[in-house]
Amino acid sequence: MNRVFYGWIVVAAAFAVMFVGFGAAYSFPAFFEPLRREFDASRATVSLVFSLAAFLYFALGAISGPLADRLGPRPVIGFGLAAVAAGMIAASFADSLLTVLIAYSIGMGIGVGFSYVPAIATVQHWFVAKRGQASGLAVMGIGLGTVVMPPVAALLIDSLSWRQAYLVLGIAAALLGALAVVALRPNPASMGLRPDGAGMLPGGPVPTQSSGPPPGLTLAEALRHRRFWLLYLAFGLNCIGTFVPFVHLAAYAQDQGLSREQGVWLVGLIGAGSMLGRFLLGPVADRVGRGPAFAAAMFGSGIMLATWPLASDFIPLALFALGFGLCYGGFVALSPAVTVDLFGARAASAVIGTLYTSVAFSTLVGPTLAGAAYDRFGSYLAPILVCAATCVIGAGIVMLMPRQRLYNP
Repeated sequence: MNRVFYGWIVVAAAFAVMFVGFGAAYSFPAFFEPLRREFDASRATVSLVFSLAAFLYFALGAISGPLADRLGPRPVIGFGLAAVAAGMIAASFADSLLTVLIAYSIGMGIGVGFSYVPAIATVQHWFVAKRGQASGLAVMGIGLGTVVMPPVAALLIDSLSWRQAYLVLGIAAALLGALAVVALRPNPASMGLRPDGAGMLPGGPVPTQSSGPPPGLTLAEALRHRRFWLLYLAFGLNCIGTFVPFVHLAAYAQDQGLSREQGVWLVGLIGAGSMLGRFLLGPVADRVGRGPAFAAAMFGSGIMLATWPLASDFIPLALFALGFGLCYGGFVALSPAVTVDLFGARAASAVIGTLYTSVAFSTLVGPTLAGAAYDRFGSYLAPILVCAATCVIGAGIVMLMPRQRLYNP
């Protein structure tokens, strides 16, 4: 019993899964200008490459979640990470922006869609008392991927080319993803353990297929509750603006006279802030209440977006990126824990995946319309302020929702 509780190994594996998937996805700002120049495309059109990928990976959680509940997380996540690698490798051979759209967007969309929800839902099964902390540590993989991958991609592009950069990153994703999948286990009962490292089960390991379902609602039962749809609306409103900085902050910085490298580093600072948010807000939320902390993270995202148009130099933009990342990280860390607190762990993957379909539509709309607004008016001001307002409205919905669970433990 002096050994490390295996749940923390699962957290580390989920961390690696998210580092690979989202690191690959959030390297896109480094490719934004090279792709635009190579294919003589508008900002709205290039933005669509990322937006379509993000739409798919959030929408597909509604499929990958139930599949992971039925088949276990390892085959579903393994398939997803293979698709991430294949999409990047295929994009390296693209001869048109349409080919990039098909290869990168579909590969990345399927890949992250089949890996993220099963990975974060698996963590929920291993923890109860420390669920917020464990979720926060796992999704720090997204933050580290956002910090590391855009500058690495920019370095590879400058040293080789954008095509060779996609090829190198695709191979690296395949290798690291394979290691992460090996370490995953579906739940503590399958290893004869209790959640949170509370000891051994008296009968030893329980085969996954014969162990009883954990307490909670089925997806069909959750869909009948008004609070599911309120949470669905809040998720969607918040995420209209969430991914606009990921796609457009580097281009915005260049419009202010900064270099492409500085713009890419600003996106990395969003990741640094998000890592801090995931690390700090998870344990704090376990103590003060995950619902209020979740609403505060959404409200903070709106406030930070409202300050974005006031920044034009590197330091103010860096402070914006860090502050926005902090709030974004809190939202990502707490959304699975808040969902399982409310609906239980019985169909955690399915419920979380279905909720994320609202994020899918918001992600398709936000960055694409922001790019279209810039192409039409030469400014990001209007879409940024709209995004700030939707974040604040989403936070208000969460604050007004009753927070007692909807199931018997």
